Amino acid sequence: MAYSASKRLDQLKPAEIVAELDKYIIGQTQAKRTIAVAIRNRTRRKRLPIEIQDEVSPKNIIMIGPTGVGKTEIARRIAKLSNAPFIKVEATKYTEVGYVGRDVESIIRDLMSAAVQQVKTELADAQQGVVQMRVEERLLDILLPQLQNDSSVDVIEVGTSYTDSQKATRERFRKMLREGKFDDKEVEINVQSRKRVGIEVLGQPNMEELQEAMQSLGSIFGNGKAHNRKLTIKRAREIFIEEETEKAVDNDRAIDEAKERVEQMGIVFIDEIDKVAKTGAGSSGIDVSREGVQRDLLPIIEGTSVSTKWGVIDTTHILFIASGAFHVSKPSDLIPELQGRFPLRVELDDLTANDFYRILTEPANAITMQYRELLKTEGVQIDFDEKCIRRLSEIAYEVNSNNDNIGARRLFTIMEKLLEELSYSADELSGQSITITKEYVDERLDDVLQNQDLSKFIL
Repeated sequence: MAYSASKRLDQLKPAEIVAELDKYIIGQTQAKRTIAVAIRNRTRRKRLPIEIQDEVSPKNIIMIGPTGVGKTEIARRIAKLSNAPFIKVEATKYTEVGYVGRDVESIIRDLMSAAVQQVKTELADAQQGVVQMRVEERLLDILLPQLQNDSSVDVIEVGTSYTDSQKATRERFRKMLREGKFDDKEVEINVQSRKRVGIEVLGQPNMEELQEAMQSLGSIFGNGKAHNRKLTIKRAREIFIEEETEKAVDNDRAIDEAKERVEQMGIVFIDEIDKVAKTGAGSSGIDVSREGVQRDLLPIIEGTSVSTKWGVIDTTHILFIASGAFHVSKPSDLIPELQGRFPLRVELDDLTANDFYRILTEPANAITMQYRELLKTEGVQIDFDEKCIRRLSEIAYEVNSNNDNIGARRLFTIMEKLLEELSYSADELSGQSITITKEYVDERLDDVLQNQDLSKFIL
């Protein structure tokens, strides 16, 4: 489990960050340590005197290693641990101005959007009690008039005054509402249509405001009009929670807090940075575009101001982590200016047979555990013995060595092939307990392994 909200990423020491990553990612200690120190340094910077803070810039990191060794998984786990704004983007989505694709400044706009949503969620959680009470009152206001006309419901209690009876009835129905007894009852409520006309504009910088204006055209055609709808109480509650949450959250406060977090603690993970590296001596059209993306990234990573609908964002202290396999290109194929903006480089190791064994057994989300739990839903209990797991590890390493090296993802391919027959007929095996042995592994996979041409397609 990740640390609780009270133990946020910016409060964790480097060793604690590495310990959390160790729960899900095997090996790659150097990469974990480098990222942990980079994140901790941002917390240390916040403790410096104001006059020194601006002088300390983040040490951006580039991770180098083949696919499937943990680069993206490190980013995913940092995001889950983090209370800081975080966004993962693919470098291949972006092009320089003049080409069809997203402009790189949209990275910061997306980061700010994520931060605003994150802060709004936190503020909404703080107001959860108030929101729930308001929603209950609105639902009761709708329910009671309808139930008063329902002869099958005893609304007015005998022996009390009208006012006392109304109060007693309201509280009785409040209790029933909380117990879910009215969830399937249909009521008519007035809702605001959320349909909008969306037009995506590609390849132009600072077009977010224009997109918002185009989307708002929906109201001109009547898409924003309120109308009555018949819904179940369960669905009506969901709609009312959204509406009351929006009312309870101070939008200006959320934007100010989000902007502060993005500028001081924001993290951007740029995956597949090697795909925009220039390969070869020639200059084709696509290579020009790739180099253009790199040049457009320079000011954002170095520190510039990006205009968003929430205001201008300074990117000077945002931490950028890039990663790439660099099979075809090399880090030196990136333009020198961009290389200089990633002063820390970490090379991730290829996975060994022992690493595969640990991946199958140690992480909190181990692959063997995932398949065990999936089949348990059908009433089938499966267990993997020690020799079976060792054999699976050896097979994964062997196939990666003889074919394309896809790292830990090879384990999913092998496990699917291994358990294909069992998964297909699991409903017929309900109640049984099955142990997967080394002999079973050999029986299911040996034919494929011995046929190299076949293994390229199947494994």
